Amino acid sequence: MTMNDEWLNAYVLHRRPYRETSYIVDFFTLEEGRISAVAKGVKNSKSDKKSLLQPFQHLRIQLSGKSELKNLRHVESVSPSISLVGTPLFCAMYVNELSNRIMPTGLASDGVYSAYELALNALHRNDDIEVTLRAFEFALLDEMGLLPDFTMDVEYEMPIEEKGSYHFQPDAGFVQMPSDIAGARGFPGSALLSLAQGEFTPLSKKVAKVLCRDLLKPLIGNKPLKSRELFMSTKR
Repeated sequence: MTMNDEWLNAYVLHRRPYRETSYIVDFFTLEEGRISAVAKGVKNSKSDKKSLLQPFQHLRIQLSGKSELKNLRHVESVSPSISLVGTPLFCAMYVNELSNRIMPTGLASDGVYSAYELALNALHRNDDIEVTLRAFEFALLDEMGLLPDFTMDVEYEMPIEEKGSYHFQPDAGFVQMPSDIAGARGFPGSALLSLAQGEFTPLSKKVAKVLCRDLLKPLIGNKPLKSRELFMSTKR
């Protein structure tokens, strides 16, 4: 498909050098999902186009070309770049990397795009980082069809009980653990019900972190996340 006239709302997820003077830029767009394009002749220039091709800035872009790798024709700013430093910056880099690794090319998602913008703005405000990241991860998992139902026991088809303890079965959901298993450690029903209501209590935060780590692992693959490595290197 050639997109000569359509303007797309976009954010830069990643860019890398291409040949002598160009970049390949991975964009996350509202209308077309994740899409890559060649920005020709901007690598060694001081053009406005190069200065705009930075992360965390809402852009409008026009692309052309019939192949999967498009050509960037025009780019303009919609709003100023979101300024981030320290831990919020590393978290925003993580959000970008996660989006680029997990979102399939060409899959438009109003839900993930909205969650992406909410995450960037929450990080800019220095909101609770754990809540910000979990909310975005939940949106990604929901789009991929992997977000479990926090309200139902899938084996017995019964509502989750607040005082129950639950085991999570991949590709299925939550199953109540027998109360007579001594020392059994499962997910507290109260935390699952909190997550079902979008409430991040200290306990539900811990549950959400473990679940997201396990559910995202097969989507991310074995290649380490660079944003996570960079963040850990600053903590040494």
